[in-house]
Amino acid sequence: MTTSKLAVYRMPDALPRNADYTVRVRLAGEEWQQIDTLLVKVDMHHVREASMASFDFEGEVEVEIVCHREEIEQAIVRPVSAGIAVEVSERSVIKFRLDKARKLSIEVNGDRFHNLHLFAKPIENEKPDLSGSGVAVVEPGIHRPEMLLGKIKKGIHTLYFKPGMHHIEQVLLSLPSGIRAYIAGGAVIVGSFVCDQVRNVRIDGRGIIYLADFGRFSAFRGVRVMYSGDIEISGIAIVDPPHYSVYLGQSERVHIHDIESFSTRGWSDGIDMMACSDITVEHVFMRNSDDCIAIYGHRWGYYGNVRNITVRHSVLWADVAHPTMIGTHGDYLGDGNIIENIRFEDLDILEHHEPQERYRGCLAINAGDKNVVRNVTYENIRIEPFELGRVIDLLVAWNPDYNPEPGGLIEGIRFINISCMGDESAASSIQGFDETRAVNDVWIENFYRNGIKAEDAKSGGIDIGPFTRNITFR
Repeated sequence: MTTSKLAVYRMPDALPRNADYTVRVRLAGEEWQQIDTLLVKVDMHHVREASMASFDFEGEVEVEIVCHREEIEQAIVRPVSAGIAVEVSERSVIKFRLDKARKLSIEVNGDRFHNLHLFAKPIENEKPDLSGSGVAVVEPGIHRPEMLLGKIKKGIHTLYFKPGMHHIEQVLLSLPSGIRAYIAGGAVIVGSFVCDQVRNVRIDGRGIIYLADFGRFSAFRGVRVMYSGDIEISGIAIVDPPHYSVYLGQSERVHIHDIESFSTRGWSDGIDMMACSDITVEHVFMRNSDDCIAIYGHRWGYYGNVRNITVRHSVLWADVAHPTMIGTHGDYLGDGNIIENIRFEDLDILEHHEPQERYRGCLAINAGDKNVVRNVTYENIRIEPFELGRVIDLLVAWNPDYNPEPGGLIEGIRFINISCMGDESAASSIQGFDETRAVNDVWIENFYRNGIKAEDAKSGGIDIGPFTRNITFR
């Protein structure tokens, strides 16, 4: 017998609300509980105010959403693959049921920019034991990093940030090895966590890292991981960082799961990894105004090849640029980098909007800086109608904005069970640079556009350019 549980968290009054929606949830036969609906900004091109709400549950719940913004002519829950049917009543009330964790967009009358993002998350199973001797409870307030780190020196292995507002003086909190930073549901961190040359660090909970009040060029990130290993980031939301939500440099064995991210500034990518290996990203929701997921070789002070990256079971929404990107940056002063064994699996892509020709592609590999990109698999990916861009973009590139040298090679790329809905003019492109810097061995199996299987490049809307070899359709 399945146990039914429900957890709702009150958010601090200091966080801005959005009154467009009222959200209530309940277990069968129990009382309704109202969920705080926060304001989150979306889309750098024309910043607008959307909504976010979240709760934890196990079993089955009923959800009721009242739309105050406008009368409902039609409502949809995306991703479409979730298969959630809604009941609309009184031209303002949406009802549906959930029996598993979901990250959803509820859209009224086709409006994707004033929508409700609803995150129904699993019940936490590993909350810190507050009675344990190794747990330091951090009350809301203004925190000097040296004071927090002083607690750790006294034998503390967990910092437990209680519900409420937490401001980190000078913004950055560098975590030492062996520490867990737990952000409880209802806790908000105005600051950035840094893992620099450390091991065995965990940042988790149900709270929020909130960076919306910092200027764009402050370049603060939600979490920065550098020269580190065995890091876990899970369960939290990161709201409007000036730069990346999660930044990984020359690190290994990093597990990112069950996080949400929103951003609206230039270069505010979701998760970027440079010269990293053995990284797993899963069950995330990324709505970003730049690349949602980017995988690079050498950049800045990070050196080394890239191997064994998996991104799966996630929802990607690029208001600007790419949902997924591989290969732009590398060791152009040396021999470039090898970027290999990359897997994208079970993804829903809800948007891609990029007016600039050089930066298009839901599934993009742009190999620059002498890089070799090989053995990449995209499997079971559902692309919903998007505004502007390409579906696939494989390019050995020489982009003068970012690449002192052209890329080296793209080879061994597999697209399996890819479904793309929407405008037939959203084409794809595969193109090498010259005879020695080509795109080789691309396998395209069960590639569907608006329900019709592509039997060849023409029917798939794929422009096969020069310097390509062995492009196979099945």
